[in-house]
Amino acid sequence: MAEIIREQVLAALGRVEDPASGQDVVSRGLIQGVVIRGGHVGFAIEVTPEQGPHAEPLRLACETAVKAIPGVTDVTAVLTAEHVPTAGAQTTVPPKPHHPHQPQAAHKPGVAGVAKIIAVASGKGGVGKSTTAVNLAVALSRRGLRVGLMDADIYGPSVPKLLGISAKPRTREDKKILPMQAHGIVAMSIGFMVDPDTAMIWRGPMVMGALQQLLGDVAWDAYGPLDILVVDMPPGTGDAQLTMAQRVPLAGAVIVSTPQDIALIDARKGITMFQKVNVPILGLVENMSSFICPHCGGESQIFGHGGARATAEQFGAPFLGEIPLKLAIRETSDAGAPITASEPDGPEAAAYLALADNLLGQLGGAVPVMPEILFE
Repeated sequence: MAEIIREQVLAALGRVEDPASGQDVVSRGLIQGVVIRGGHVGFAIEVTPEQGPHAEPLRLACETAVKAIPGVTDVTAVLTAEHVPTAGAQTTVPPKPHHPHQPQAAHKPGVAGVAKIIAVASGKGGVGKSTTAVNLAVALSRRGLRVGLMDADIYGPSVPKLLGISAKPRTREDKKILPMQAHGIVAMSIGFMVDPDTAMIWRGPMVMGALQQLLGDVAWDAYGPLDILVVDMPPGTGDAQLTMAQRVPLAGAVIVSTPQDIALIDARKGITMFQKVNVPILGLVENMSSFICPHCGGESQIFGHGGARATAEQFGAPFLGEIPLKLAIRETSDAGAPITASEPDGPEAAAYLALADNLLGQLGGAVPVMPEILFE
């Protein structure tokens, strides 16, 4: 099969007319973020907010044009809307007033086939949030729940590596994307669709569009309805967090931090951000709580200890547990075999299972928990 190149994609899109301007979408500058991986092509179509509700035919026309390229097997086109001010117009639009106690969940449609959505977040990178999210998802699955894992970190997707998945997802006849399956859970990530070394140089509206597509265009219930969808959030308090909080009814957020003060400063920001958008804090996790020497078994608190528990108490939030800093967790993560699945009877897996149990306790029995069945 001949290699698909960017120029072919742009040439095909150059034959699609933007009805708003009469120009083709490439000359008009509407096409952004073209990514090519094997036979899959992805890109964003930037339109104005006024065009947004009427732009679906344009998106379909762009997909059809690219699908006609020999060798293309699948196309993902995302609509993003960004306000383009006219000359002399005021560029700052004040936000609509919102009462802090006004309920928001009733206006959020949710995700088809998903009972509960949980965000796993952190104020800063490097605290082991993605490793925690993956092992938490597998631990919940071991407790008898149907679990999905969505990688919302568009710029730095880690889920493909952590789950050991290198294949590309398939698309059903109804254009829904089938999630990947591994270690007893289903998962979806932008990393399944792009080359691992490709930088996602996307602006905020494009990221928001991609997240909406991951939520709405993935058949999360393809293999049965999900009890819980765990969302691995990017670090920080930006566009992705706001998109998730505003678009879907989050059951709550789990905040991951290391014990050191510099990480806890940002963890507190994450807590206050979710509180401001009326998302419950299900609890804090202290990751890398203590270092366990692989040779002598000695314990060292190299990042300090107890900081996340103290922060949870400060904010009146639950403390869900401590995860040690152990070589085995890093090795299994790099190998794409989460320790909760590859070493299910070890002490590290037990720590994640305890985390899952504490989380389910905070959900108040809102999801059915079946007893774990072990075969000797």
